[in-house]
Amino acid sequence: MFFQRKRTLQTAVSGKVIPLSAVHDEVFATNMMGVGYAVTHHDGLVYAPVAGVVASIFPTKHAITLETAQGVAVLVHMGLDTVDLEGAPFDLKVTAGATVKAGQLLATMDLPMLAEQQRDSVVMVVLPEMTKGEVLPQEHGAVGETAFKY
Repeated sequence: MFFQRKRTLQTAVSGKVIPLSAVHDEVFATNMMGVGYAVTHHDGLVYAPVAGVVASIFPTKHAITLETAQGVAVLVHMGLDTVDLEGAPFDLKVTAGATVKAGQLLATMDLPMLAEQQRDSVVMVVLPEMTKGEVLPQEHGAVGETAFKY
């Protein structure tokens, strides 16, 4: 093949889709973790941005890695500086090894608890193995809409 079809990530949370460079965390903002997008001003319902398998769930429940049928890793990271909350603000709806469809509910976030603990509730969707892609910023992105092309 002379060209490769662009792949996409859906909006994982209904809210304001922004570039990772706008996230208040140097690791994500400088693409050290990979390329992707972030969502702010959301309702705390986190959905799968792609179809795949739940490859791993961080023990503190704040991060879920999916793997697509093409072998692409997709990290869904919920909130900033939430590790020390030991999973309390997250209610997972999937388990490691589960097959998920794009748009399937992965987790819910307790936004009042995060606010009380003075934690940023931003959700980041990152492609750890990728270095290029295009975020499609949206003021009011809905779950299932295209948020990122790679």
